[in-house]
Amino acid sequence: MTESACPYISSARVTVLGVHPGDPPFRIVEIDGEVVSTARSMTDVLLTAAAVGITIHDLDDPGEIRWVGGGKFHWTTR
Repeated sequence: MTESACPYISSARVTVLGVHPGDPPFRIVEIDGEVVSTARSMTDVLLTAAAVGITIHDLDDPGEIRWVGGGKFHWTTR
C-alpha cells in the first residue's frame, strides 16, 4: 500500500501515483492498495476503476480517488 507524508490514510479505493518517464509517460494505478494497471490519461484511470466495478463520479473527490505526485491534469514528467 502506498503511504504518504499525511498523518492519515486516505479512504479512497483508487490511488494514482506520480508520473513515470516513458514514451508516453504513465502513472501507476492502485486499487485497494494493489497495483492494477498503468494509465496514460484520466480516461485510463476511469476505465481501470470501472473494470473492477468502481464508478468514479468526481475526480476531485479525495474520498473517491487519491492523486499522488500531481493532480488529474499532470501527465508529463516536467
